[in-house]
Amino acid sequence: MEHITLLLAIVVVTALVFDFTNGFHDTANAMATTISTGAMKPKAAVAMSAVLNLVGAFLSVEVAKTISKGLVDETGIQPEVILAALVGAILWNLLTWLVGLPSSSSHALMGGLIGATVASIGVSGVNGGVVLTKVLIPAVAAPVVAGVAAMVATRLTYKVGANIDQKTGRKGYKAGQIASAGLVSLAHGTNDAQKTMGIITLALVAGGALAPGSNPPVWVIVSAGLAIALGTYLGGWRIIRTMGKGLTDLQPQQGFAAQTGAATVILASSHLGFSLSTTHVCSGAVMGAGLGRKGGVVRWSTATRMFVAWGLTLPAAGLVAALAELVARQGDWGVAVVAAFLVGSSAAIWFVSRRQVVDHTNVNETEDGAEAADEPEPAGVVTTAIAAVTPPPAGTVPADDAALKTTIPAQAAASGAAPTATV
Repeated sequence: MEHITLLLAIVVVTALVFDFTNGFHDTANAMATTISTGAMKPKAAVAMSAVLNLVGAFLSVEVAKTISKGLVDETGIQPEVILAALVGAILWNLLTWLVGLPSSSSHALMGGLIGATVASIGVSGVNGGVVLTKVLIPAVAAPVVAGVAAMVATRLTYKVGANIDQKTGRKGYKAGQIASAGLVSLAHGTNDAQKTMGIITLALVAGGALAPGSNPPVWVIVSAGLAIALGTYLGGWRIIRTMGKGLTDLQPQQGFAAQTGAATVILASSHLGFSLSTTHVCSGAVMGAGLGRKGGVVRWSTATRMFVAWGLTLPAAGLVAALAELVARQGDWGVAVVAAFLVGSSAAIWFVSRRQVVDHTNVNETEDGAEAADEPEPAGVVTTAIAAVTPPPAGTVPADDAALKTTIPAQAAASGAAPTATV
């Protein structure tokens, strides 16, 4: 193993903590729809996802190379910069997990790294071309592509399965969901686990333990894979609830289409070295699948909150990382203060989360304990107004008249008189 100083050891451990938060933060990407449609039990779903995340971590290092070699100037930064970047990313992950918003762990890491680098050596230390082509453009394009693909796939799935027995079809699509969820988990391992590999490799290069341009060592690949798998197994139940029930109500056909489309986009991006957000891709696919079913809806209030979180991820993580870097550069006491701040803030967020526990036993329930799938999307103002002034279709009986027909014979029977014809 390379020569590692105490500071490098702290950075590596912090990176693995980030990888752990990435795992439970992004479990929803693979398993939310599978759990919400009942295709798998919650604990079994996260266990399968954890194993496949671990396997996926060994399939490629292209994304790790993007992080360690292309995003920032690896020869001009110090380990303190990496520590500060990780602090910004971890705190953003925990905050968004607390409120149940599926934001991007990848962009939190990118934002933290960019913010800390700018605070350390200036804007010149960031490779703007790589940020644009391999981070920002995929961030916008990926959820759109995944959403359109999932919407088309959903419509095609319902059309092809129109003549299939409903019960048989649901069983078949649930089996397909399990397979597609496994593919998403595998893809998540090939993309997100590599980001931690890249950040650890970058720290080792910055600390002089590795030569510039080196690929991630084997021990880095193994430790990163194990950390994200453990986080995945524990499950980010708050975000699973939002993804599975909060955005839209999915049928097995939609879940299968959403997960297949998302896995295809993620695997293609991993092959090309694009550090995209699996959260953006899977959220876009879920919304596309929701729109693809006739009569399906997307809860745009939840989607809007999610979009706002997406927009804030890079600058928020970058700002926290920049402030942490200014403190950490003061020396050993600065590093100690930053580490203490991270531990204290993380503990505070965890204690707040205990006030309302969300776990595998209630992940498919809303806050009032009802099943989210049974709650229709609230009608908008325009829809309510139109319904109020639209006459009922021919052959139907207004509610008041129906009540009258029931009440008059009942009153007549109670008085002993023969019931008369009602109007």
